Amino acid sequence: MSLKEFADTLPDYAKDLRLNVSSLLSDQLLGDQRKYGLLLACAHGTGYRPIVAAAEAEVEGKLSAEAANAARAAAAIMAMNNVYYRFVHLASNPEYGTMPAKLRMNVIGAPGIEKDDFELFSLAVSAMNGCGMCIDSHERILLQHGVKPETVQAAARIGAVIKAIATVHATL
Repeated sequence: MSLKEFADTLPDYAKDLRLNVSSLLSDQLLGDQRKYGLLLACAHGTGYRPIVAAAEAEVEGKLSAEAANAARAAAAIMAMNNVYYRFVHLASNPEYGTMPAKLRMNVIGAPGIEKDDFELFSLAVSAMNGCGMCIDSHERILLQHGVKPETVQAAARIGAVIKAIATVHATL
């Protein structure tokens, strides 16, 4: 089942989500690797198996194996980092911010695809997970790589729509 078909199963009260999926799928701003990589990373970032399956079906044949694995890796590493760095940011004790994380994050340094694409995937998942510290870090790197704010916004928009679809579908 494609992502569009999955979204079409949503009830009428979520019609805007169905319309947003159609818009995202037809959007040409990002290019295919970024668009489909973001859809896959965000689907995995929800942790909701039905939307992961729909996204995997959607991107099949549209992403290289390296880009698909990088999208999955971005979701996996952000599942860890967003919790840890949100803790560092929210904890009243500033000492945590001075301590080494002692968490393996090798994929960030060698994601197997262009650094800016991996950072974009990571930013979108971080936005879904509400980690402001990670959002700021990824955005800073993206801007240093010349990625435009419109592209960053598009990534966050994909995260928002995918998260909303997973949330609504989980209640059905």
